[in-house]
Amino acid sequence: MFIAAGGRNIKRACEGRHLLRIGIDLGGTKISGIALDGSGAEVAQGRVPTPRQDYAGTMEAVAALVAELERQAGGKASVGIGMPGALSVRTGLVKNANSTWLNGKPFDADITSVLGRPVKLANDANCLAVSEATDGAGAGKPVVFGVILGTGVGGGIAVDGRPMTGLNAIAGEWGHNPLPWPTADELPGPACYCGKHGCTETWLSGPGIAADHERVTGSTLDSAGIAMAGDGGDAAAIATLGRHRDRLARSLAVVVNIMDPDIVVIGGGVSQLRGLYEPLPRLLAQWCFSDGVFTPVVPALHGDDSGVRGAAWLWPKEG
Repeated sequence: MFIAAGGRNIKRACEGRHLLRIGIDLGGTKISGIALDGSGAEVAQGRVPTPRQDYAGTMEAVAALVAELERQAGGKASVGIGMPGALSVRTGLVKNANSTWLNGKPFDADITSVLGRPVKLANDANCLAVSEATDGAGAGKPVVFGVILGTGVGGGIAVDGRPMTGLNAIAGEWGHNPLPWPTADELPGPACYCGKHGCTETWLSGPGIAADHERVTGSTLDSAGIAMAGDGGDAAAIATLGRHRDRLARSLAVVVNIMDPDIVVIGGGVSQLRGLYEPLPRLLAQWCFSDGVFTPVVPALHGDDSGVRGAAWLWPKEG
């Protein structure tokens, strides 16, 4: 069932220069959609549940959401889709998606056929970076590194507002590198779905925080519960959150050392943890190979909408 955001009237916005752009964020539990007019103003928004483990159903859900957004916005639109993983340069099939039912499938060709128009696809973290570089926290910055900290962990790069994909379509793939400078008790690290151990994702994601807390304390809490306990003064929860910030700083230090972006923008559910940002400049400075670290690390201006807005902006402003 389509769930509309709000109950307001949706104006028509496809006349003249006001080209409609639809962005779709294909998540593991929900598919979000947004329609923007030519100025970037939102004219429709909605979401549908993701048909998990159902490839054909996922395409049908995307098509239904696009149709509903166009109906509300009053015209035909370009479509950009932010997706987990990437398209293999070698085969054209989906690879590296934690929504594993997409892997090995010709999603690009199939969704283009289902929608009956060209579609631009990008990794969901790249979409966040594009969104924040276009009109978000990184607007005007030449190089934006976008981070998703949620159920999974990803990274994306926007250069002059456009996604950088790289020769192998893995530029910015941050979540599946090992945790830098591990301590003895962090080795070999938790098992990851990718088949390796100790990936950054297994430490920095929401489930990773919960698993770390349970390993140390024996207590089962999700990341939101740990944050709430920390706010209440629980020493074990405060320690868990401190370990998370330290690991985040180590992981971001590698990004700064390699590409030295103008800004790091963080989205996803974990990005909303209180106390996440204030210590990061000091912690980053301990690990970066520099006599000073001035890299801003900030939450995404558009919050949960950043990825879906970036998917819409995969079609550049000139149309």
